[in-house]
Amino acid sequence: MKMKQLYLGMMSGTSLDGVDLALVDFAENPPKLTACDFTPMPEDLRADLSALLKSGETSLQKLGELDHRLGVLYAESVLAFLAKHQLAPKHIQAIGCHGQTVWHAPHGDHPFTMQIGDMHLVAARTGITTVGDFRRKDMAVGGQGAPLVPAFHQGIFADPHRITVVLNIGGISNVSLLQPDKTTIGYDVGVGNALLDSWIELHHGKRFDKNGDWAKSGQVRADLLAELLDEPFFQQAPPKSTGRELFNLDWLAKKLAKLPACSPEDVQRTLVEFTAQAIANDLAKLENPQGLPCLLLVCGGGARNPLIMARLADLLPEWQVAPTTDYGLDVDYVEAAAFAWLAYQRLNNLSGNLPSVTGASKTVQLGAVYSPN
Repeated sequence: MKMKQLYLGMMSGTSLDGVDLALVDFAENPPKLTACDFTPMPEDLRADLSALLKSGETSLQKLGELDHRLGVLYAESVLAFLAKHQLAPKHIQAIGCHGQTVWHAPHGDHPFTMQIGDMHLVAARTGITTVGDFRRKDMAVGGQGAPLVPAFHQGIFADPHRITVVLNIGGISNVSLLQPDKTTIGYDVGVGNALLDSWIELHHGKRFDKNGDWAKSGQVRADLLAELLDEPFFQQAPPKSTGRELFNLDWLAKKLAKLPACSPEDVQRTLVEFTAQAIANDLAKLENPQGLPCLLLVCGGGARNPLIMARLADLLPEWQVAPTTDYGLDVDYVEAAAFAWLAYQRLNNLSGNLPSVTGASKTVQLGAVYSPN
């Protein structure tokens, strides 16, 4: 009987809704997702993180406290996961924990990225070796530190007989382009759910627009859509990455200020169109001289928004559009599974980045290892 090699991946994204956990068995080929779960973000912690992300300013004491509180949340999430699935710490080779991004600035004279969540706490409280701080090594060798999941996508979804694009619609939308006989590339294509979630929370106090119902009550404003798409980010060539430091409510307010008044529901509907159009515009640039079948695999929270999925299908008639769940990996846990893979790579002294994706000068091992002892 084959011995299992279990790694637990953890991800808390820009939506701040909570922590995704994905248990992956690397004794299987391809690696198999064996269990997954979700821990909601406590309201007080979410509010404090939201304030930090919105302002970009805090005190060292508050930042340190947030780092500690997130470490505790991650550790408690792991312990609850183990209890639920009747596992002991000894069954888990390692935890791969992304941490919470509070700022990502890959450009400028002093590029940096910051993820918080005390990994020493995670390792000490769970008794499991923990791997974290994945992005900074890539940046140290000239990369943007993002996105990191395309290498994982390549191993799971690539097919020599088709063009496959894996689209993650989280707070930000990013793609992995898996093309036969071509180097894999991946990059951020624009906003995902971040503005949609922020806008409905501002007007209705809801975390997200379930099934796109509020957006469906509005109309696309062509003038607003054009203004949103008129952002220099969309003209940049890959590799490129972005985040809430660009696409936030202040950015949206400046765009709205240039136009006649828009009803809130029309803004929401236009934001859906903005998300879909930015993705479709990017995929339209792909060359396919061999006429290969094209598959767009969608994961992340946006895959559960039927309006976004319908618009992608309408805008991309040459593509088969499907959720990753149809191909063996639950849409909600693809990114968490990727960090399990990155932990596996690190502990086996294997590289974790793709220079063709991040712009790094070379492949390197990603992540710092935190021992429980």
